[in-house]
Amino acid sequence: MATPDFVLSLREKIGTAPLWLAGVTAVVVRGDETLLVRRSDTGAWTPVTGIVDPGEHPADAAVRETLEEADLHVVPERLASIGVTGEVVYPNGDRAQYLDHTFVMRYVSGEPSPADGENTEARWFRLDDLPTMGADMLARLDAALSGEQAARFGTSEA
Repeated sequence: MATPDFVLSLREKIGTAPLWLAGVTAVVVRGDETLLVRRSDTGAWTPVTGIVDPGEHPADAAVRETLEEADLHVVPERLASIGVTGEVVYPNGDRAQYLDHTFVMRYVSGEPSPADGENTEARWFRLDDLPTMGADMLARLDAALSGEQAARFGTSEA
């Protein structure tokens, strides 16, 4: 599902005004590889990302989004970082900003495929051979793959 029903319902009331939403990034690790998906809207390679549904725990959202977007079963291992994105302006004019929770996810089973239409590809990449990505996604990957046990917290000075 591209846009959750609760967001569509809010949009009916507020139009394109900015929304503050909880989001997740799922960095799925399998040995010396990580899962990336190619977004259908921008063509960018990213870890799995998504919106947390009302009342849903962010770790559960990361599991759900990984299954929905890449057809993989995963288990959350740790929270790697919490950060705030810049404002996102979508082609239709909708604006949003996200409180992102980046999780390290352990691969359990499945073969990656673009399961729900949000992505055109889903595949494993060796950690030493990642495709070009934006700085924000590279920072999320770095936090997840760092081996640090404590979560990183972004600040407005960063």
